[in-house]
Amino acid sequence: MALYCPKCGAQLPDNASFCMKCGTNLSAAEKSTAPAAPAAPILAPTGSTALKCPNCGGPISPQFGEMVITCPYCGSGITLADAGWKGIEKQTMLPIRFASQDQVVAKLHELMDKGLLHRHLQEESKLEEMNLSLVPYWIVSVAATTNVVAADVAVEAGQIATTAALIGLMGGAMGGGRQGGFGFAGPMIAGGMMGGMMGGTMGGGGAKKSYEFADSYNFPVVALKALFEQQPRDYQFDLEERTFFDVSKVPKGVKILNGDVGEEGARNEAKAYVAQLESQKAHQQHHMIQQLHTDVNASDVELLHAPIWFARYDHQGRKISLVIDANSGGVINSIGLQA
Repeated sequence: MALYCPKCGAQLPDNASFCMKCGTNLSAAEKSTAPAAPAAPILAPTGSTALKCPNCGGPISPQFGEMVITCPYCGSGITLADAGWKGIEKQTMLPIRFASQDQVVAKLHELMDKGLLHRHLQEESKLEEMNLSLVPYWIVSVAATTNVVAADVAVEAGQIATTAALIGLMGGAMGGGRQGGFGFAGPMIAGGMMGGMMGGTMGGGGAKKSYEFADSYNFPVVALKALFEQQPRDYQFDLEERTFFDVSKVPKGVKILNGDVGEEGARNEAKAYVAQLESQKAHQQHHMIQQLHTDVNASDVELLHAPIWFARYDHQGRKISLVIDANSGGVINSIGLQA
């Protein structure tokens, strides 16, 4: 039967005399064969520099500004709430499928050397930095409903065709009657009518139609302000592969990053980004939008530890930074890489 530290809950060898995690003297303490039960949340004010993990009681020393912390002893997620520190209810992780630097370099070769503009870009660039970390992302459940008032393309196309045909007949008739003094009047009047008709259509005087569409997102918000520049815009993690977070499954040498963005801040960020995505979608689908309104609601959140490769190249003095999902191999963001 497995042996656990009675103080921090870490699993230990059967013959252990001291806890390798927190240093507890097991000979002077009652040994346990089950993980430590979660304790009551430890409350602490903003700016605290020392606290105990709400789950295992292990000592935690947050850095200045950190709001999201992973306990190094039991792996519990802790966040700062209004009343103090509390445990995160849902904390998950994605498996690492691109574990070696060679795998990532091969993947980036496809991206950086693609097309005529990128010919031999990676080969002619110097790799300055590449490292793998577990990065905290708030996954925010967002529901969006967008209402659009736009030009009815089908109706307007019919109106334009009919009006153009009528103007053609009138222009021909008036342009042909030079004896009557209308030699140049026909084209001028026809042009004026067509211009007026097109101006009315473009100016919003044409046929209108209302549209409504609803979307749902599991939107990722990076929980580190220092990484806001690499914030995903329309990237989605493969959440079907996620499992509950287990610190013992993190490969040696992979750093687990803490965060300084809380749940409420993540909800606000997710709502703003989703509103932008909805606007882009509306403009891609509809012609000459005259009114657009989106209602965005953010509900559940979870803390996802995503394995992320950070790569930086130097190409003739130009810095190229790339953020790669080590689970799927997808490129989350790129800076300095021209299309």
